[in-house]
Amino acid sequence: MFAIVYTTTKDEEEAKRIAYRLIEQKLAACVNMHPIASVYMWEGKVDDGKEVALSIKTTSSKVESVTECIRSIHSYDLPAIISWKIGGEEEYLRWIAESTNNR
Repeated sequence: MFAIVYTTTKDEEEAKRIAYRLIEQKLAACVNMHPIASVYMWEGKVDDGKEVALSIKTTSSKVESVTECIRSIHSYDLPAIISWKIGGEEEYLRWIAESTNNR
């Protein structure tokens, strides 16, 4: 099985730091980074800001390790870390498996 893990970061520098660590540790095959504007509730008040969202392509068996890696280097007290299972084109999914050493 395969998964996408989604998280947001404070800026591009933090996003790249997380992305590189995940790829270097073979926890992800690819990380897409997207600048976004967010509106959210934090500590009882509405706030907003610019963030960078990460879409992390991995295997279901690596989701817990991806989550631990993100938490270990993320600057937020409570980072958004959300995952869902995915399907897709067989050859692309095989590439994800090979890139994360899940053959």
